[in-house]
Amino acid sequence: MRRRTSAAVILSFTASLMTAPAASADSAGAAGSPRCDAKPIQAALKALKGVGASGISVTVKSPRCGVQKSGVGLADIRTGRKAVGNEHSRIASNTKTWVATVVLQLVGEGKIKLDGKVDDYLPGLIRTKHYDGRKITIRQLLQHTSGLPDYLEAPYWENDEKHRWDHTEPLLTVKQALKLPPPDDRTPDGFSYSNTNYNLAGLIVTKVTGRSISTEIKQRIVKRLGLRETYWPGDRVTIRKPDLRGYVERNGRLVDKTEWNVSAADASGALVSSAGDVTAFWTALLSGKLLAPAQLAEMKRTIPDDSAGRYGLGVERYEPRPGLVAWGHSGYMETGHKLRNAVTDDGKRAVTLLIGSESFNEDKVDSVINRLIRDLR
Repeated sequence: MRRRTSAAVILSFTASLMTAPAASADSAGAAGSPRCDAKPIQAALKALKGVGASGISVTVKSPRCGVQKSGVGLADIRTGRKAVGNEHSRIASNTKTWVATVVLQLVGEGKIKLDGKVDDYLPGLIRTKHYDGRKITIRQLLQHTSGLPDYLEAPYWENDEKHRWDHTEPLLTVKQALKLPPPDDRTPDGFSYSNTNYNLAGLIVTKVTGRSISTEIKQRIVKRLGLRETYWPGDRVTIRKPDLRGYVERNGRLVDKTEWNVSAADASGALVSSAGDVTAFWTALLSGKLLAPAQLAEMKRTIPDDSAGRYGLGVERYEPRPGLVAWGHSGYMETGHKLRNAVTDDGKRAVTLLIGSESFNEDKVDSVINRLIRDLR
C-alpha cells in the first residue's frame, strides 16, 4: 500500500552493511556479450550502497544485457545474509497495477465497463451523505479520482501494530472509509490517492467473475507469464524463503517487522513477489502481451497526481529525461518493505528495486533509477 506521507530518513549506521555483489545474468552469456555494457548497472549498484537501506534486491533488464539480478546490503541483518537478487518481498502498492490489468482485461472482454458505475456491480454499497456509488465510475477507482477517502485514515488503523496479526476482510476496509469525511487533498483533476479504491475494484472483480481477485491475478497473469515467485499471501504472515526482511526504525534502531497479516491490503497491496517476477510482469504489460491496444492506451491516459507526477489507471508515469517516458508504481508496506521500479514505454528496459527498510534516501534512489533507465542499452 501507499500512505500519503512516507519517511525519507537516511540511516547512516546501516551504510557500513552495504555490499554490491557482481550482477549475474539470467540469460546465458548476456553479461559477457561484447554488445553488453554493464558499466551503468555497476555504477547504479555502487550508488545504491550509499542510500541507507538495509538491503535491496535488484533486477535490471535491457536488450543487450538481458535480465540481470543483483543485491545490495543485507537481506537479513540478524544472520548477515546478503541480498543477491532472488529474494521474495511484499510489493505493496505495485499490486495495484496487477489489479488494474485484470480489470482492463475484463473491460476488453465486455464484462466490466470502464465508465460504468460502482453501483452497477455492487448495488447499494456506497450510499452515504458524502459518497454515492451511482456517481463513481470504475475508471475513477483505478485513477484515484473517486473522492473516496483512504481507509488507512480511519481511527482503527492509527496503531497498525494492534492489528498486525488480524484477518481483515476488504469489505470492512471499505465500510471504514465510508465513515470518514472526504479527503481534503484532492488536486484540481480530483486525484487523491486512496487504497479504498482498489479494495473496491477487487470486490467488483469478484462480483463479476465469481472468483477472488487473487484467483484472477493467478490465472490471468501469474500462470500466463509463467511467474514462479509471485503469490497471494492470504493470512500467511511469513514470506517464502529466501526472503527480504523488512525493517522499520524505532528509537534509532532497525526493528524486523517482516511477519505481518496483510489481508486488509487485499487488492490495494497484498502481493508477494520477486524483483525478477515484477520485471517480467511490467515488461509483458508494456510490450502489449497482457492488454489489447485499446485497454493499454486507457491505462496510459494520465492526469497530474499529488506528487508533481502523472497517474494513469494503476500506473505512474515518469520522465527520466526529456523525451524518455517510463512507467512504474511505487509501494510501501507497514512491514518496512518498499518498491521502486521504472520500465520504458516499449517494455524493453526495466529496473526493479525491492527495498527492505522504510527509511532511506528516496531522492537518491529515484536519481539512481532515472540514470540507469536512461543509460541502459
